[in-house]
Amino acid sequence: MAIARLARQAKRSYGFCAKLTAVVILGLCFIVVWSVFASPSTSVTIRRESFDNIGEPVTGNTKASHPGAQNDNRKKIDEGKLSRDTKDKVKSDPDGRDTKKVNGSDSKSPSNHNHASDKKHGAAKEKNEKHKENKPVVTRKENQGSEESDDEDAEKGNEEEEQEVIDGQEAELKDDEAETEGDLGESDQEPEERIEPKDKGKKVKRKGPLFDPNAHYSWKLCRARSKYNYIPCIDIEAGVVRQQGYRHRERSCPRAPPMCLVPLPPSGYRPPVHWPESNSKILYKNVAHPKLAAFIKKHDWLVEAGEFLTFPQNHSELNGGVIHYLESIEEMVPDIEWGKNIHVILEIGCTYASLGAFLLEKDVITLSLGLKNDLVDLAQVALERGFPTVVSPFGSRRLPFPSGVFDAIHCGGCSRSWHSNDGKLLLEMNRILRPGGYFILSSKHDSIEEEEAMSSLTASICWNILAHKTDEVSEVGVKIYQKPESNDIFGPRRRKKPPLCKENENPDAAWYVPMTTCLHTIPTSIEQRGAEWPEEWPKRLEAFPEWLSNDKEKLIADTNHWKAIVEKSYLNGIGIDWSNVRNVMDMKAIYGGFAAAVSQQEVWVMNVIPVHAPDTLPIIFERGLVGIYHDWCESFGTYPRSYDLLHADHLFSRLKNRCKEPVAIVVEMDRILRPGGWAIIREKLAIMNPLEEILKSLQWEIRMSYSHGDEGILCAQKTLWRP
Repeated sequence: MAIARLARQAKRSYGFCAKLTAVVILGLCFIVVWSVFASPSTSVTIRRESFDNIGEPVTGNTKASHPGAQNDNRKKIDEGKLSRDTKDKVKSDPDGRDTKKVNGSDSKSPSNHNHASDKKHGAAKEKNEKHKENKPVVTRKENQGSEESDDEDAEKGNEEEEQEVIDGQEAELKDDEAETEGDLGESDQEPEERIEPKDKGKKVKRKGPLFDPNAHYSWKLCRARSKYNYIPCIDIEAGVVRQQGYRHRERSCPRAPPMCLVPLPPSGYRPPVHWPESNSKILYKNVAHPKLAAFIKKHDWLVEAGEFLTFPQNHSELNGGVIHYLESIEEMVPDIEWGKNIHVILEIGCTYASLGAFLLEKDVITLSLGLKNDLVDLAQVALERGFPTVVSPFGSRRLPFPSGVFDAIHCGGCSRSWHSNDGKLLLEMNRILRPGGYFILSSKHDSIEEEEAMSSLTASICWNILAHKTDEVSEVGVKIYQKPESNDIFGPRRRKKPPLCKENENPDAAWYVPMTTCLHTIPTSIEQRGAEWPEEWPKRLEAFPEWLSNDKEKLIADTNHWKAIVEKSYLNGIGIDWSNVRNVMDMKAIYGGFAAAVSQQEVWVMNVIPVHAPDTLPIIFERGLVGIYHDWCESFGTYPRSYDLLHADHLFSRLKNRCKEPVAIVVEMDRILRPGGWAIIREKLAIMNPLEEILKSLQWEIRMSYSHGDEGILCAQKTLWRP
């Protein structure tokens, strides 16, 4: 019995060991099989050569997750541990589009199966949605107007233009076609690369035409609080909640661009008085305003005389007159030779409205900056008289000008606290003032505290005070400061406040860029802009300093190009009466060639450099002309009915992939152009034909239209029509 019991125990032990051995062997086999089929080395990964097509699925024998398991498997894909039950084979179709095969059937493979693409496009989509809600804050705030992609795949063979942003810059498009006869094509002298970055973003595309050729437009009047003086990005729109004032503290555009027409003044509108008669009188009803009427009663330098508002030469906002005031400044600082050494100046505010009129007689062009708190609308009066003027807030953002371009800055009757907020406002003046330029400040009442604060601030930025005198005749205290011409003066400063700006900070970046509290260094090399004072006027119009040597040939060609067009076509061939033209805008200036070509006419030209274009605005100022940065996806900073002529050379084709509503650009042209004013448009026929229909829907009269090849030119005149 004992022997039998031992035999049974041995059998049980042997059976248990055999079973345990089998389990171990099976487990090892499972591990081997798992390592073969689920090893990270076997999960297919394709390395991209670039990020240009990161929004598209990876082609080749790529394994992608099933849509239903996308979120759960995303981490496993990255870690190389995706289960083979959730893997689908991806193959490329003959057209180069990726297709996904699921259960034996083919379907389009969504681009969001790529994790990197998902992450990038998700961020872009979120930013684009935010851009749609509040375009100025999100899109411009970083640096001058970024644009996001619509995330659309262009069809093969699509010939539509596309704009590309590289390292914060939109690459300028080049025309591959040869220049057409009759100078209809775009000037081939446009810079190929951006000088300074204006935008951030990535490659953007737009399918189809810029303007819908089958669209029909039904216009209505705007219902803004400022009514017939509506400036969309400055005035607060009508709303349910009543706000104090009717203007924003900073530039703030509507979420959607205005698609309405600004009404005419209720008292009626008539063609303005022609220059030079408009220097002494204008039609009062064209600028009538309740606050202006109250202002007229308190000041004798503008007088209501019947239907006119007159500006008597023997009356001035200054005792003794403006001429005496200007002569006294030259006596204080003999180096200020109006019209010779000083040609381009900026007037802060329009308090001394006659200053620009008298300086013009001395060959000085004065650009007046109408401030947002100018509730009397003196800036509109200046525009009606025919003087260069823009309207802009002046609070916490940089003014839309490059650095070191104004020969002098004048602030008459100034009541601004220049020393507040760490002196940001004065440091902004320092940024745009030319090295060695003059800052002229005049006021009748200065407190001791203001005087001491201003003296301390100007000393900290090393401005030299050349004169401080109260004129006995005008009873105005005048201070004249000069910006240093060398960096050596910054070293001995006891207090390094404000500090010098970092080397990577661009002094020319100005579109939606906040003011800084630092000092930019002074250019010292002759190859740097601003190291030398420009030639006297009018030599500087065609002079080429050392820092422009690389662009000299392009400048000469651009000047000759527009000189030929103006002489052969614009002056006599398109029906414009130039005696009725005073205020002119070049909506896409390059080197200022058009402005130089019409400089012999009695006009002034506002040269607009779009923020997405190469930054050639410093060159325009160097030539003795005036200009400004602007994004044409937004409204321009001026009053309605400001300009007599608008010139747009291939503007719309360059804005195709930037503006949400390209038609709004035409609406803006209707806002800033006076009834009876002219527009000269040069464009591709694909854009010109539907554009002509839009102008006709606005009841503009097409005076001339000509085409050659795929290019065209159109001359249209605005009428008094309002819906």
